[in-house]
Amino acid sequence: MKKDLHAQLKFLREERNLSLDDLSLKTRIGTARLQAYEAGEQVPSVQTILKLSNALEVPASNLLDGIEEKLSN
Repeated sequence: MKKDLHAQLKFLREERNLSLDDLSLKTRIGTARLQAYEAGEQVPSVQTILKLSNALEVPASNLLDGIEEKLSN
């Protein structure tokens, strides 16, 4: 079962022992915005997803799958 983007993002961040501040420094995205992404309150742009995937060292498809599943429902 695929995870939604917000759940996948939080899972990957925690799996890598990164705090929101750490991820914020790596991506230059504010911590409040990152919290909103993880809470599912906002959906990041494709460009932002690329930044996040690079910082988390995963293929962008790992995060995009969560968005595609949500859009197809």
